[in-house]
Amino acid sequence: MDTNEILPAPLPEKPVRRSPSKVLGRVFKAFQYRDFRLMWIGACTSSIGTWMQIVAQGWLIYRLSHSAFLLALDQFLGGIPIFLFSLIGGVVADRLERRKILLGSQYVQMTTAAILTILVATGHVHVWHILCLSFVSGFAQAFGGPAYQALIPTLVDKDDMPNAIALNSIQFNVAIMVGPALAGQALGKLGEKWCFGLNAVSFLAPIISLTLITTRFLPVKTAESMFTSLKQGIRFARRQGSMEALIILAFCMTALSMPMRTYIPVFVKDIFHRGPETYGNLLALMGLGSICGSLTIASAGNFKRKGLVALGALACLGAGISGFALSKSLPLSESLLVLVGASMMAVFATVNSLVQLITTNEMRGRVMSVYNFAFRGGMPMGNLLSGWLVPLFTAPVVLSVNGVLLILVALYFALVQRRMAAL
Repeated sequence: MDTNEILPAPLPEKPVRRSPSKVLGRVFKAFQYRDFRLMWIGACTSSIGTWMQIVAQGWLIYRLSHSAFLLALDQFLGGIPIFLFSLIGGVVADRLERRKILLGSQYVQMTTAAILTILVATGHVHVWHILCLSFVSGFAQAFGGPAYQALIPTLVDKDDMPNAIALNSIQFNVAIMVGPALAGQALGKLGEKWCFGLNAVSFLAPIISLTLITTRFLPVKTAESMFTSLKQGIRFARRQGSMEALIILAFCMTALSMPMRTYIPVFVKDIFHRGPETYGNLLALMGLGSICGSLTIASAGNFKRKGLVALGALACLGAGISGFALSKSLPLSESLLVLVGASMMAVFATVNSLVQLITTNEMRGRVMSVYNFAFRGGMPMGNLLSGWLVPLFTAPVVLSVNGVLLILVALYFALVQRRMAAL
């Protein structure tokens, strides 16, 4: 008997539709952890204040000096302590309770913002004051950064770690979008002192969050020297062959991409002939793109071939920077900054996830300090070099070359050094 004659034909399968609540649940999965939510809210509030200060500080320096070199020098002095001391900060993060290290870092940064507020409000501020305070704040970040990056993954389960890292990137980029927009309005209507003062107050949010969280990192007591612990962290990173590629990529990305953000005031004033509102809006659009990039990575979860995705995003980042540098149209530049922000955060979140997944918890502070050494160290080095080159060749030329170099770095890791692309 032919069963095909009596059995009904199978109905076509309906496509599976995911409800919006399930999609949102996947994107924001790490928010189910109370301590992570607290840290996210505190860090986001503080980051908004920090970006208000970054916008006001760059504008104030350029207004006082009209010097592109001093803009770069400020970024260099804020980043060089991280380059010099973050390795030690990583060792400290594995030896002490990370929450206490973070609290100390927040208090120092709050104090520097308060001092700058008083100097501006009383009319006694000079560029050298700003440069010195940037260095002190960078020193605090050299210890707070590794402790924060090591603390965040311990607040969630390992399977949710990539989602937590991507959501952490989102809070940073919400701040990039909101902070500069608020700063642009505050600068135009109230003056720089309000940006600095609000930043000082914003540090209360992470201080309260750190006080409320229940997660504790209890380090294993050891008699070995800090130098021995540091060597162990470096040795661990070198034994993981792919880790070296990730660290080199992190350095190249920040060294070649961050000068663009430094010189946006130059483009606003000298090319577009606009004021602080436009400066704030451009940074806000870059932050909007960053949020889109972070949300995309967060929704993808623990996906495969992260290395290949990171290299593709790096190439897009280079193309966006070169396009922005050569653009004479403000609407086109605004669109390109959205692309730059999305690509930058896609690279950052993906590479950071790979580093965190490779690292064990007892080595996390030291390994993240090595990564932070490269990632944050690229900022002052790139800004210092560009500060020397821009007066000679102009900002558009230097930034467009940086963008091309980023594309070449992506092609090198994709076609020649393939270990990164295979991750």
